[in-house]
Amino acid sequence: MKVEKLLEIIGADFYTGVPDSQLKALCDYLMNTYGIDRHHHIIAANEGNCVGLAAGYHLATGKTPVVYMQNSGEGNIINPLASLLNEKVYAIPMIFIIGWRGEPGIHDEPQHIYQGEVTVKLMEDMDVKTFIIGKETTENELENAMNGFREVLKTGKQVAFIVRKGALEYSEKVVYKNNYTMTREEIIQHIVKVTGEDPIVSTTGKASRELFETRVANGQSHKYDFLTVGSMGHSSSIALGVALNKPDRKIWCIDGDGAVLMHMGSMAVIGANAPKNLVHIVINNGAHETVGGMPTVASKMDVVAIAKACGYSNAISVDSFDSLDKELTEAKSRNELSLIEVKCSIGARADLGRPTTTAVENKENYMNYICNL
Repeated sequence: MKVEKLLEIIGADFYTGVPDSQLKALCDYLMNTYGIDRHHHIIAANEGNCVGLAAGYHLATGKTPVVYMQNSGEGNIINPLASLLNEKVYAIPMIFIIGWRGEPGIHDEPQHIYQGEVTVKLMEDMDVKTFIIGKETTENELENAMNGFREVLKTGKQVAFIVRKGALEYSEKVVYKNNYTMTREEIIQHIVKVTGEDPIVSTTGKASRELFETRVANGQSHKYDFLTVGSMGHSSSIALGVALNKPDRKIWCIDGDGAVLMHMGSMAVIGANAPKNLVHIVINNGAHETVGGMPTVASKMDVVAIAKACGYSNAISVDSFDSLDKELTEAKSRNELSLIEVKCSIGARADLGRPTTTAVENKENYMNYICNL
């Protein structure tokens, strides 16, 4: 189904969300049609942020907003669904469009398997009426579903369209780019060269995939790296937990701007605890590049100033390999909490692979290594 038809049938004029590769047609359409427009389309930091923003829109206009997300974001909306939107509280109507990763019977990555199994059930448990959109869904079926949804929305409840893989189409292409030249994979190669045998925690998405392939290319063990394949935004907290319990070893976190934004409060906790052995590297391309390249707000904020305000002893931004190598070397020898923001281009190899070890194997190899340090 063409995404234009879906949105015509829904009939909303405000959208907010966190981009998802399964909803790329929707994301590209919104970017082509509205860009980032405070009156029609805002990409938020996390899905709960979206719900709050959408609730404010409803309070100010009386209209029904649309929130889009990958199903991995359902966990972030459970609290505002139960304590803000629910009809027993404020009865705020809302339409969710949810990309269904890990749908049972469809092969997907390990972090999506269980989430895929409970996607519909979670919504039903939260009293959100659902309709599944697949490749075979007709416009007439969608219109009938939306007519039923309108009656539900009038009562102050919420509804959700669950979108299967390949169900939405959009013919126009959108190119996402910035003015930086360093690629993320090359940045990771430089990091690996300096870190040596120090443990690393890497964030979800292409960063962990590129770290894995860098180890393969170097003929190195994967035991040094914990690849946070899911749980977006939590890799720095994982790294903090490791660093606090291995104070005599340098611990590195390879993070992304979208992940940092998703749970930025973790930076305050890191700064307050100030582990002297932690180096937090934020690779910032101002984009949700792993799921298509849609923009984050990170290109408009001062990551270094935020880190310093949170209590990081050292924080600096670099945009060249010479500066990166210098700062990595200094951070390795320094006995203080450090943050390095690395300005990065958007893009990755078309043939970028995925980890060939299971998530459990990754955990066990990492634990066997760091527990014996």
